[in-house]
Amino acid sequence: MWLINSSIGRKVVMSVTGIALILFLTFHGCMNVVALFSGEAYNAICELLGANWYAVAATLGLAALAVVHIVYAFILTAQNRRARGGNRYAVTDKPAKVEWASQNMLVLGIIILLGLVLHLFNFWYNMMFAELVGMEGLAHGPADGFAWIKETFSCPVYVVLYVIWIVAIWFHLSHGFWSALQTLGWNGKTWFCRWKMIGLIYVTLLMLCFLIVVLAFAFGCAPSLCATCSSACGA
Repeated sequence: MWLINSSIGRKVVMSVTGIALILFLTFHGCMNVVALFSGEAYNAICELLGANWYAVAATLGLAALAVVHIVYAFILTAQNRRARGGNRYAVTDKPAKVEWASQNMLVLGIIILLGLVLHLFNFWYNMMFAELVGMEGLAHGPADGFAWIKETFSCPVYVVLYVIWIVAIWFHLSHGFWSALQTLGWNGKTWFCRWKMIGLIYVTLLMLCFLIVVLAFAFGCAPSLCATCSSACGA
């Protein structure tokens, strides 16, 4: 099958899965922004999602997309290195028109992967997984996402790690957005520069949504839950 066996096919798979992951990040970013205005509203969204069948199915689908994207990224990187052969060790000047992100996609990808593991530990493990297995003895209830955000970003180390993670994602997406569209053939002479600018603006706004939430909770600028709602969530 050409999607698996050919270089172009693998790039198409990378592009489609990448766009799907960007759409998920858009939903996730909008959801996180809610926490800046109302802890009760944010927890209502967490409870709506929770460990319901549709949320679990969506999580499995998202995990499959992420695994495919990561595996194909390593395959393409290895393929490109084999194609260059011994030339990759030669001392050459970096092409002026090649973006820094494009030259360091593997490093950025590894940072993003490590950040994802940390994020899953801090939130998915304590929320959806805890609810699925009936885990007890946690500091907060599985649906009390607001409390988990506050606790996580009260730790300066986590704040620094998340900021690094968000910056890495920004670099990765700033190149990946227009590169995916180019692979899919949406790169006419007129629209190529436009897509790069649209992608840069979109990705910057998207990452700002995540960054603002991290910094707002880190510096105590986020709203507080009312006592009744906090007790109801098991905090």
